[in-house]
Amino acid sequence: MKKVGILGLAHGHVFAFGSEWNENKALGVEITGAWDRDPQRLREGAKKLRTKEYGDIDALLASGIDAAVITSETVFHADLVEKAAAAGKDIILYKPMALTMAEADRIVDAVEKAGVRLTMGWQMRVDPQNAEIKRLIGSGELGRPCLFRRRHGLSTHVWTDFQSTWHNDPALNRDIFADDSSHPFDLMLLLFGMPESVTCEMSTVVNPCVKNDNAVAVFRYPDGLICEISLSFTCSASEITTEVYLSGGSIQQYFGDNPACRLPRPAGSCGLKWYKEGDADWTSSDIPSPKAHSERLKAQAKPFAEFLHGGPAVATAREARDCLRLVLMCYLSAKEGRRVYADDERVYEL
Repeated sequence: MKKVGILGLAHGHVFAFGSEWNENKALGVEITGAWDRDPQRLREGAKKLRTKEYGDIDALLASGIDAAVITSETVFHADLVEKAAAAGKDIILYKPMALTMAEADRIVDAVEKAGVRLTMGWQMRVDPQNAEIKRLIGSGELGRPCLFRRRHGLSTHVWTDFQSTWHNDPALNRDIFADDSSHPFDLMLLLFGMPESVTCEMSTVVNPCVKNDNAVAVFRYPDGLICEISLSFTCSASEITTEVYLSGGSIQQYFGDNPACRLPRPAGSCGLKWYKEGDADWTSSDIPSPKAHSERLKAQAKPFAEFLHGGPAVATAREARDCLRLVLMCYLSAKEGRRVYADDERVYEL
């Protein structure tokens, strides 16, 4: 049984996969303590996770835990990783990695210097349908990828008092784009690697207190592949999430994010299908779509547990740093109204 401590309870996803650890003892993970800078949040969060409250980080790290799960506000990630790594703990760090490239460098350096293991938490990396999309692209059976489109969103504009949450505090998280764009950007990195450049437009449409609630980023790869990622955090509902157009076929995925899972769907709806040139019809995957987005969050419990028991990282610290670079490239592109290249070191100034 691996014993873990929770450092920071700001990110609500910890209650999804953490509760799954509590309920499924076969996963071999026990949450033995939690710390948070906010006493009330600590009290409420520890109760939800049925674990002990710690008012002091060092005491939790010295309590005999094997690993630390960091789900604090983003601005504290580098500090907490450094503390956990120095204490010799393996680390699950929830997305996004950091707010700045300097913070990301600190995280990579801390982990590598201490010789501890770190995995990032991104549910899109462990989604079985996304894994099948990766397999289809990598197999070459549908030809060469030409255009990738991912629609990613949330309906934050109808969430009660969302504007007052830490997600919109520039001192804690920059804004909602910085927080959530890392999901589809990381999926793109998983599928295709690092792009050559990006052109991005951002806009604040519905609520001036929720900055950059809509954006479109167009990434270009050296071989000509174009990836268009549309992000709307004012998305009430949708269905299709992913499209891949290849020289010998197409892939389409439905019900792959929160707005796409929000409404009822026709019985037997296919979540993933592909067409190979020359076939008479689409091929439907037998991988079911989750009935609710919360199922995707709970499903992280198993790969996280496997990591804690010596399995592979969902995503490494270096991969997460590349993802943050993409996020910051988008800010630079939107600010300057031009294409920004992946080797532009001005991302360190943001």
